[in-house]
Amino acid sequence: MTDYPAIRSLATSSVRGTQAVAAALARLSRAGDLLVLCGDLGAGKTAFTQGFGRALGVTTPITSPTFTLANRYEGAELIVHHLDVYRLSHIDEVRDLGLHELVDDRSVTLIEWGDVIVGALPGGYLEVRLTLCDGPDDRILELRTVGVDWSDREVALLDLEPREPGVS
Repeated sequence: MTDYPAIRSLATSSVRGTQAVAAALARLSRAGDLLVLCGDLGAGKTAFTQGFGRALGVTTPITSPTFTLANRYEGAELIVHHLDVYRLSHIDEVRDLGLHELVDDRSVTLIEWGDVIVGALPGGYLEVRLTLCDGPDDRILELRTVGVDWSDREVALLDLEPREPGVS
């Protein structure tokens, strides 16, 4: 967990709700952005990435990269890199992933369990912490900007109004 305070918390009660938050964040994203996804096993990190990727025009199925460590998806304008560093046990393994090369001007990178490797992350990022709640699909998503890379979008993050598909 970072020392930065959450600038926004959003509650969801379904996978589609979590994906709607992700889609709204995708609309704010830019080439070179990094998002660190934190939370317990089953908190919805991959579901979040699915909603994020779909909003950026990814049409292929987005699956968990737990065993592949990294997946790459072509979006309409940006590439979506989806990493899972849960199984990495040493910081050198993170360097071997080539993370610095993935964060470029043609892509957005989302890292599941990224809070365990913050010391190896290049530059600033948006932390999305997903917390399990009482209901089986209830989640709280806390948003934190770390460094300057997302700081110019803090007002947009505060005004974020995700809408589930089919809900008006």
